[in-house]
Amino acid sequence: MDLGRQPNLRFAATVVLIGLFAELYAISGISFRQRFWIPMIPIFLVQNVCMALLNNWLPDAPAPAQLDAAGLSHFHSRLVFDGVAAMTSVVLGYTGFVVVSVFESRRRTRVEIDKATLESELAAAREMQRLMVPEELPPAPGFAIESIYRPASQVGGDFFQVIPLGSSQTLVVLGDVSGKGLSAAMIVSMIIGMLRTISRRSNDPAQILAELNSRLFEGKHGGFVTCLAVRLDASGSVVYANAGHLAPWLNGAEVASAGSLPLGLVASAATEGGAAEMRAGDRLTLLTDGVVEARDEQGALFGFDRARAIIQQGGSPQALAEAAQDHGQEDDITVISILRAK
Repeated sequence: MDLGRQPNLRFAATVVLIGLFAELYAISGISFRQRFWIPMIPIFLVQNVCMALLNNWLPDAPAPAQLDAAGLSHFHSRLVFDGVAAMTSVVLGYTGFVVVSVFESRRRTRVEIDKATLESELAAAREMQRLMVPEELPPAPGFAIESIYRPASQVGGDFFQVIPLGSSQTLVVLGDVSGKGLSAAMIVSMIIGMLRTISRRSNDPAQILAELNSRLFEGKHGGFVTCLAVRLDASGSVVYANAGHLAPWLNGAEVASAGSLPLGLVASAATEGGAAEMRAGDRLTLLTDGVVEARDEQGALFGFDRARAIIQQGGSPQALAEAAQDHGQEDDITVISILRAK
């Protein structure tokens, strides 16, 4: 509105300010989208305050009453200069808008690519999850097996397998891989493949875990795996081996055993194990630490006492898992119940 009368310094500052605020409007509009008005209102107020202060600091020159030829020529030159500068400020504003739009477009493209990659990884993880948790359990002669698995996230580190061994024997393996997410799922899928290969050559739980430990250690995958292997015989005899996992529970009482190291930490680790005879109606319960380590808002653990009480009352794996979840799940929860048939 004041072309030709603004001081040069004020005019230059005005051009720069208009360009900068145009970029701020563009950035806030793209960043906040439907809520663009939240940043734009304060930006608009700041812009007007800045322009008012600049106008007060460097006021317009007084309007000329009469111009001679030289003054008219100078005023004409100044109008041309101011017009070019005004167009420059507009160009700066649109340039800022285009630059911000290009960066935003690139960002959205990267987000879409990352999203597609993540969806692909999750699809692979879900397939691995299917291997960790069998949809249907094979029959176990002389026993009825129930299971429940409640992951803490989309892909967990718990796994279990029920593998028929022949000669009326069944191998039940329950484990927990350190770590979470896709890396843990990949290790689990590898372990399941190893278990099925090893169980074709041996039916001894201690030997199976020893060979599994050797392969995991040689592979140097990092982390460790707690694992419990139980062999069921149709006659009712049970043989188990434990590598750093929670001990099994027989009729609500923990089966005592000495401590042992998880798999994958040392080249050769002795696994603790034992044997038991299950009579008709006896129940063997296997679980992961996600049950007892469930924690409420006050930091209190679900603990062994609560788990023991539910098991002794004949609670199903689902009842135990739901109780731990309601208490405050922090880790994957897996419960397996092995009932001796009557």
